[in-house]
Amino acid sequence: MLACASLMACDGPPDRTPTLGDASTAKGRQLVADKGCVACHAFPDVKWPRGGLGPSLEAFGRQGLIAGRLPNQPGVLMQFVRNAPALVPGTAMPAIPMTDQEARDVTAYLLTLKPR
Repeated sequence: MLACASLMACDGPPDRTPTLGDASTAKGRQLVADKGCVACHAFPDVKWPRGGLGPSLEAFGRQGLIAGRLPNQPGVLMQFVRNAPALVPGTAMPAIPMTDQEARDVTAYLLTLKPR
């Protein structure tokens, strides 16, 4: 009986999905330049440089998959932008040192990229 009472007090595990509530898309846009993402990828609002080694990210927010294999969801994307080789072994994209906040900002920016 005590076990049942204690179970009723629980409403399941806490939601550990990262949120983007405090993310800044403007900072994310600046970070893709500062962190060197523009050297390999093309972005719609960055005129130069426009890298061609990696795929264009001009409509990234509409893509269903990251790197053709991972679900395009904020928590996954935050991990991917920081350490792509850990999620997709053999990828040409390097690990990019950034803080949790920077990863949130870059993720928020990337998710806004949609075709015009």
